[in-house]
Amino acid sequence: MTFEDLFNIGGNAKAGTLHPLEVVVAPAVSLVLNLAIAALYRKTYKGTRYSQDYVQTLIMIGLVTTILIVVVASNGAIAFGMFAAFSVIRFRRTLGQSRDLAFVFFAMAVGMVVGAKLYVPAVLITLMVGTAVYVLTKTDAFAPRRASHMLTLRMTSDMDFEQLLQPVFDEFADRVQLVSVSSAQAGMMTELRYGMQLKLGASTPKLLEALHLVCGNNRVILTPTGNELDM
Repeated sequence: MTFEDLFNIGGNAKAGTLHPLEVVVAPAVSLVLNLAIAALYRKTYKGTRYSQDYVQTLIMIGLVTTILIVVVASNGAIAFGMFAAFSVIRFRRTLGQSRDLAFVFFAMAVGMVVGAKLYVPAVLITLMVGTAVYVLTKTDAFAPRRASHMLTLRMTSDMDFEQLLQPVFDEFADRVQLVSVSSAQAGMMTELRYGMQLKLGASTPKLLEALHLVCGNNRVILTPTGNELDM
């Protein structure tokens, strides 16, 4: 048996039939590769809401995709039935991060390639994409240059907020953008929302102290966003 024959089990079989070993080899290869994808996801995860359920689901998605492609490739009639059945399924789980969706597509893509019995390309794709993800994560590529924040504060309606806040912004921020102005407490207070990018080395406690001073000790909320301002 040649190397090509080993990874083309059932290749000469009659359409509509599956070689018994083909049913075992493709899912086994898919399981190994998707376990590697799951391990990569866990290794590179940076958030605070890591989900074991999501990682296990990721492996199952890749494995099930392989099984579907194997069956569809061997029987066209079953293919139409499967697509009709899956068209009524709706997935309503909200993913925690955008990269979670990318990993779902990653697992599905590898599952499809394995299901098509392209085992060597599937391994190479997993290695290339996995290496790219690992390098991008470890080098913190495309991170924002500075930490950005959303500032929400309240001042009494008789205060000139532009004149009072400008010296504080000049001292602590490189860029400031007024997002919204609204009235509160039956018009007695003005609520302001700013997007701001702090200067390097700016002290957050000192910024809050300065803001409380000019706002008359009214409410001040400073929320890190981790993103660049749209300016």
